Amino acid sequence: MAKRLDQVLVIDIESTCWDGGTPPKGQANDIIEIGLCPLELSTGRRLEKRSILVRPERSIVGPFCSDLTTLTQEQVAAGIAFKDACKILEDEYLSAERLWASFGDYDRRQFEKQCRDQGVRYPFGPSHLNVKSLFAIGRLLPNEVGLPQAMALSGLKLEGTHHRGHDDAWNIAAVLSEMLKKLKA
Repeated sequence: MAKRLDQVLVIDIESTCWDGGTPPKGQANDIIEIGLCPLELSTGRRLEKRSILVRPERSIVGPFCSDLTTLTQEQVAAGIAFKDACKILEDEYLSAERLWASFGDYDRRQFEKQCRDQGVRYPFGPSHLNVKSLFAIGRLLPNEVGLPQAMALSGLKLEGTHHRGHDDAWNIAAVLSEMLKKLKA
């Protein structure tokens, strides 16, 4: 199957998280939000900002996670199953046929791990673009920087709430669009 290069699917996930990073005994990181922003390559336009809330199956959203993401256990409990969220990516966004991007490698690794752990088909093709690394090497930075700093260095204003998937995907797509515009020049 040929890869579609009409859009890059910019994804940002939020997962259950704990102060100190280690899940309590018997719990595991679960994706609780898939933020999505398709970036049209011919124009550089961000086409949509979407949040897919995912019901955690192996953990709960505690106070630390709610403070970070603004998502509550009640909100995500009303979300959809992870396998259904993956099916939306495949069916509505043709995720297996398109390049997808995230800011860093966490999102890719978490998707791979959760799909493997839960026996869900990985919804993406083999090509993933790490915008965080690309930004750092494109700017000749000595280290990768966080999304707020990348936006500031690009002359962009952070929109929405940082650590909400749909807002972060929207902002990552803006950074990627600016980088691609410079390549075309």
